Amino acid sequence: MKEIEKLKAGMEYYYGDEEVYALKENALRNCDIFNSIDGTDRQKQHDFLKKMLGSVGDNIWIGKGFSCDNGKNIFIGDYLNCNVNVTILDTKEVHIGNHVMIGPHTLITTVGHPISPKGRRDELAQASEIHIGDDVWIGGNVTILPGVTIGSNVVVGAGAVVNRDIPDNSLAVGVPAKVIKEIENDL
Repeated sequence: MKEIEKLKAGMEYYYGDEEVYALKENALRNCDIFNSIDGTDRQKQHDFLKKMLGSVGDNIWIGKGFSCDNGKNIFIGDYLNCNVNVTILDTKEVHIGNHVMIGPHTLITTVGHPISPKGRRDELAQASEIHIGDDVWIGGNVTILPGVTIGSNVVVGAGAVVNRDIPDNSLAVGVPAKVIKEIENDL
């Protein structure tokens, strides 16, 4: 089985593989182009994002300093406000719902590495999808780890590390993030 096939199947794979690394190189080039577009030219940004990402809804704004691992594995609904210096390591798919706000310096990563030093020296990785629901506010400096699902009508407090699913209508904070309050859905 080829390394890219292992990656797509959610298995452990060698991330130094040429075919796998080519995805990252393409993403690096696209991120450079996107970040060079005038930040006030929302139409030009949107047009480029439609080419760069898996899918993009309407009324999308992503601030400067955006980076990703692939791009084609990012699927965004309508009304995204994504602040500056956000990184989405989309080795596997990242699904972002409608009416989502993402604070500055946030990391959304679908990929992790082995705990064993041998596995890390062998340049192994494994990736799992991330799902973010509708009407979600992710505060600044949040880290969302592989395989997590964040429900709809969720607020994730600044600096949180999300390592497990967060149910709908929740406020989650801390390291690791814990639900501390239920939020009324007033829509």
